[in-house]
Amino acid sequence: EVLLRMHSVGICGSDVHYWQQGRIGDFVVKDPMVLGHEASGTVVKVGPGVAHLKPGDRVAIEPGVPREMDEFCKTGRYNLSPTIFFCATPPDDGNLCRYYKHSASYCYKLPDNVTFEEGALIEPLSVGIHACKRAGVTLGSKVFVSGSGPIGLVNVLVAKMMGAAAVVIADLSASRLQKAKEVGADFTIQVKNETPQEVASKVESLLGCMPEITVECTGVQACIQAGIYATRSGGTLVLVGLGPEMVTVPIVNAAVREVDIRGIFRYCNTWPVAIALLASKRINVKPLVTHRFPLEKALEAFETTKRGEGVKVMLKCDPTDHNP
Repeated sequence: EVLLRMHSVGICGSDVHYWQQGRIGDFVVKDPMVLGHEASGTVVKVGPGVAHLKPGDRVAIEPGVPREMDEFCKTGRYNLSPTIFFCATPPDDGNLCRYYKHSASYCYKLPDNVTFEEGALIEPLSVGIHACKRAGVTLGSKVFVSGSGPIGLVNVLVAKMMGAAAVVIADLSASRLQKAKEVGADFTIQVKNETPQEVASKVESLLGCMPEITVECTGVQACIQAGIYATRSGGTLVLVGLGPEMVTVPIVNAAVREVDIRGIFRYCNTWPVAIALLASKRINVKPLVTHRFPLEKALEAFETTKRGEGVKVMLKCDPTDHNP
């Protein structure tokens, strides 16, 4: 294990959800819990047997750590391990604090040209990497991204990076769609009161064809329906956003057109990839951060996120650091 002095921690929609509702699905907050799982910091102390890190190293933290080497770990899909410890998922505490202890194998050294803030953004970026890999995005792919929150935006970034020829994104909010344009979306659709079929035909007319890949980031029933209708026969729909437990969807439409529906659960094996992309300047996540608060103003930061202002709200946990 290593002890870290925390630096930057991003606020996620799930943090807000636990704070407001006290649960997400089967994960119920029963005792006081520290929030935060998008984080970076500096190594203060290393435990015995830790060779790859030393005090003073700047690291990005992968929040999900399997507690035992089960068959999921052996096959490289450790995110599916039922034994996983995950920051800020009850009953596990997160890392929105001054000092934090974490498994050394899940702390990744940041190169000098990657900032703490970029290090903290690797967590949401990882969702995009994992989703686009599961979707099979490749050279020339046409992609429809549904939802332009932070996760929709990282999927735009990653899809373009992986060779997508055209990405169309849909959302209710004009300002969020403007942000999607900034990070590389080719087309945007501001949804008002169209039916799922109407949204699907808008996607097709903008792209000039139906997309092979749809990445659904809202979890809203109508959006999942639109995702099925929009995806080309033989294509893939990846469900990233989580909504109600039971959702009514045109499953027969998907089945007879051989549309593969895939789920994702967080990510695995993405931190080294993300660090390489950030260090080589192949991907720019900096535009995602719109607000910054010191740890003392955490409540204000959470209120800002809850109101849906900006994109990513970042908390600064190290009072000695005066860099932006």
